[in-house]
Amino acid sequence: MRFTVLGTSGAWPAASRACSGYLLESGGTRLVLDLGFATLPRLLERCRAEDVSAVMVSHAHADHCVDLFGLFRARVLPEPRSAPLAIYALPEVFDRVGALDGPEGPARLRRECDAHPIGPDETLTVGPFRVRTFALPHFIADLGFRVEADGVVLAYTGDTGPSPAVVELAKRADLFVCEAMYQGAPPASAERFLLSATKAGAYAREAGVSRLMLTHFWPGDPRPASRAEAMREFPGEILLAEEGLSLTLP
Repeated sequence: MRFTVLGTSGAWPAASRACSGYLLESGGTRLVLDLGFATLPRLLERCRAEDVSAVMVSHAHADHCVDLFGLFRARVLPEPRSAPLAIYALPEVFDRVGALDGPEGPARLRRECDAHPIGPDETLTVGPFRVRTFALPHFIADLGFRVEADGVVLAYTGDTGPSPAVVELAKRADLFVCEAMYQGAPPASAERFLLSATKAGAYAREAGVSRLMLTHFWPGDPRPASRAEAMREFPGEILLAEEGLSLTLP
């Protein structure tokens, strides 16, 4: 399994950064997890729009889904058209992204893509990828994805607050890609819905993962400080997500 980081910034894209987005490749299948602000150009540096096999979106916040609209247009506007884009997402993602095309946009998006509305506790198959979905706490409905292929397990939180489900999602994963929005304690308004780097490290230790990748950083924060916080809880290898970072797993 090949894993490539398209974007790492939470909330909005910092200079030279994009928001959440990741590309998984195996056996000729290209599966994208989230497409937030500024991720589409980075994806198109890696492959053509028509070569994307499927997109899975964790939730309907724009920093995780807005560039899905650009990919959809890249598939339906050129002639001849590409095959319909397979999209796996919560129903509200189709509503939010489709609305960028006007009042009829959500219906058009569902009609002209290969739409798969999904929810928690599902098992999905996309080519060689087997994906389990987990409900995780956030300001709105959010799904974490546990992806298995080639004997490798990758766990991705999307956005999440504290929950035992995070440990279940990440259990013995080869790579745990965990949101770590805050350094130090999150503000009271966000403490139930987002994680600190310290908490990400604690979950990685509890889940027994091989490697932890911190991501979804607050724009402008010094990222080495997040690694230092996570190291206090997790003794294993800790990676900082960086745009363009590509790994062969395990």
